[in-house]
Amino acid sequence: MRVFFRFPPALLLIALIVLISGCTSSPSVAPVTTDSTASSTTTAATTPTTTTNTAGKITIGVSIPDMNDRFISYVEAGMEDYAKTQPDITVTYADAKNDPSIQLQQIKEFIAQDVKAIAFLPMDATISKTIVDLANQANIPIIAVNRTFKELTTTTSYIGSDSLTAGTLQMNEVAKLLGGKGNIAIMDGDMGSDAQINRTQGNKDVIAKYPNMKIVFEETANYDRAKGMALMAKWLASGQKIDAVVANNDEMIIGAILAAQVEGQDQNIIFAGVDGTMDALNFMKANKLKVSVYQNAAAQGSQGLKTTIEAANGKQVEKEIIIPYELITEANTEKYIAKWK
Repeated sequence: MRVFFRFPPALLLIALIVLISGCTSSPSVAPVTTDSTASSTTTAATTPTTTTNTAGKITIGVSIPDMNDRFISYVEAGMEDYAKTQPDITVTYADAKNDPSIQLQQIKEFIAQDVKAIAFLPMDATISKTIVDLANQANIPIIAVNRTFKELTTTTSYIGSDSLTAGTLQMNEVAKLLGGKGNIAIMDGDMGSDAQINRTQGNKDVIAKYPNMKIVFEETANYDRAKGMALMAKWLASGQKIDAVVANNDEMIIGAILAAQVEGQDQNIIFAGVDGTMDALNFMKANKLKVSVYQNAAAQGSQGLKTTIEAANGKQVEKEIIIPYELITEANTEKYIAKWK
């Protein structure tokens, strides 16, 4: 495209990063307020909104790590959609603003409000253990959604997907496209998170089977599109040959694609992500993204809230419910686009 020749790539990259930084985070899911014939939900910033059990309603507390995170907003939307079907439930959502200490405080406030059950998306392993211990001491069911941590078995239930499977599916397809040989760059998410550890391990387990495949870069871009773009620009500037970039999520890989476009190298590299977001599917339709792995955020959210409500009502719930990952390639893109409609 002519614009790449009219401006130096570095200047264009800076402009794109500024643009992407302002648009990659989707707004928080709007709170839904309904009348007494349907479930009601309230959304809080950092402190949960105080709710009361009016007309016999049961109150559920939900702690969301970051309502501005694109994927997490889809999980929350799944919860809200299910909540609309429950006439006797009040759900209070609280935004931890990506701060584990805030999440801990929110859980303490939910317990003080005597909610009947709590759902949370774990953030920090140590704090998550404290959260579960506090809920158990208060005899309040505590359900973990989407993310795992070491002491997960102490929760009432876990609803999510197996991140190791995601990394394995992703890398198997990349190896197939590369013919079993090539230089791989891995973009990690938040270091120490379940998805980062296990998706990357799944990648490495596959790479270990191919003597002619090797990892030339591995760094974190914190699940962020703009950071993925900046990291890819750095890698390209090094001059090291890269045959495939494999990221722990779609946002980072989209950033990598944009950076490669600036340098005119987007057609020479295979790009692979995880989540199967609508943005990623659009890049796949444009022949920019070759691989993604669908993580059903809405199903995690709806099943997570369903299980939380069942536990609140004193029902015996399954200890673990796994929502399967699904491989997305150019051959089945339309199937997954239809899921977002």
